[in-house]
Amino acid sequence: MKKQFYVYGTLIITMLIIVVVLFPTSKNNKTVNDVEEAHKLNQESKAVINIEENNTVMKQQLDDYINNDSKLEDALIGISVRSAKTGEQLYNNMGNIRMRPASNMKLLTATAALSTLGEDYKFTTEILKDSSINGNSLQGNLYLKGKGDPTLLPSNFDNFALDLSEKGIEKIEGDIVADDTWYDDVRLSPDLIWSDEHYYYGAQVSALTASPSQDYDAGTVIVEVSPGDTVGARPNVSLSPNTDYVTIDNNATTVATNVEDELTVERDHGTNNIVIKGEIPVGSVNVKEWMAVWEPTTYALDFFQKSLQEQGISWTGSLKTGVTPEDAEAIITHQSMPLSELLVPFMKLSNNGHAETLIKEMGKIVYGEGSWDKGIEVTENVLSELGMNMDTIMIRDGSGLSHINLIPPNEISNLLYLVQKEEWFSSYLHSLPDAGEADRMVGGTLRHRMKETSVRAKTGTIYGVSTLSGYVETNSGEPLIFSVMVNNLMDEDDGPEIEDRIVEIIAEQN
Repeated sequence: MKKQFYVYGTLIITMLIIVVVLFPTSKNNKTVNDVEEAHKLNQESKAVINIEENNTVMKQQLDDYINNDSKLEDALIGISVRSAKTGEQLYNNMGNIRMRPASNMKLLTATAALSTLGEDYKFTTEILKDSSINGNSLQGNLYLKGKGDPTLLPSNFDNFALDLSEKGIEKIEGDIVADDTWYDDVRLSPDLIWSDEHYYYGAQVSALTASPSQDYDAGTVIVEVSPGDTVGARPNVSLSPNTDYVTIDNNATTVATNVEDELTVERDHGTNNIVIKGEIPVGSVNVKEWMAVWEPTTYALDFFQKSLQEQGISWTGSLKTGVTPEDAEAIITHQSMPLSELLVPFMKLSNNGHAETLIKEMGKIVYGEGSWDKGIEVTENVLSELGMNMDTIMIRDGSGLSHINLIPPNEISNLLYLVQKEEWFSSYLHSLPDAGEADRMVGGTLRHRMKETSVRAKTGTIYGVSTLSGYVETNSGEPLIFSVMVNNLMDEDDGPEIEDRIVEIIAEQN
């Protein structure tokens, strides 16, 4: 039928051209227009035929791959492919089946945050006083009030103390109070696996916190272990930032070079005691672990009080947590980078803490309650208004760590189509990992993958789950949207190879 349509179109054009040539008069203007219209119709018919033929080839190749890869045996794989221009679905395998999204959940969280807070939104941290300054003394308490900023570094606390010193304050006749009441006091998302809570990706969420580096893993400390000089020696351990907020219990041993590295770094639950066990070979590379601290509010307070001491500022009271009086006066106000910039480490490095902070911030701004429940309610409302079918979606957190989150691949590909019309889409697209780009803040979690393919996409991994959703340009320059969600894998580390091959098949279409 397709070939017949093509042939008929060609015959029509030929006949009309003959008419124009044999009867070249002004009366033939309409005929000339008809020729042009027929030619346009013929070209469009060719394009339709090419698209349908390409789709048939792609479907066959994808079907063959997912039916023959042994890693997918008895696993679930949902695939949804759409035209980025029209939203038309080009391929579907279990696309309406709800799957665990892992960090593909962040695509939804980023959408809701940009819609609710805006690209220019900034988090605020305040230093406040509840009484007057007399000479070089503050006659009352000093308050450090956090409002969710996950990007505060030790250097920021140094700057706060320097600003106070430059204002002439040398002594505080009262307490130093850390206020984290901008959010509720629930520190961990409801479905977090207990064994994850001492690592950076399961760090506690607080309205007042601190990050060790410009990856902005809030509420964490970097533990670096290097082998001792001789066999039998204790390994060397360093912390970044240098802090005594955590203690180190070093029970590890340096072993011979031919012994396998079996080093573990863990934090005792409910404490800030980090235990290092196992063996590290002489001459081996250093081992780094980003460890979540217990109670990030007092972690931030610890940095602040040391910064005050370094500036020679003393206080007569104690260090404690509490609530800032409503009539307290702000003497220092610090703002974070805008959300458009924060999205880069959030999405490219798949920062779980940022996701959960954004959930709570949306709840606080919209409903006056910085909680998971209210933030998720905001997220669901935004996504529903955008055009997603929330009747088939289960959201339990912002990061995707929960194994109870459920989203069909077709809904993720639909989301990626819908957001293209939003005014903030360029920031959204820029935040996605760019495959094969070596710079961590460009390639992100895709920096070592698909180096020959034009892909911007969000990765996702939790136990038994691997996902990848985003945008790809085919060999012919056609922009497509895809969502690949693999669940019930025996080894989630097999996921990237599967996803990369599927995306390569999609990209190979002409």
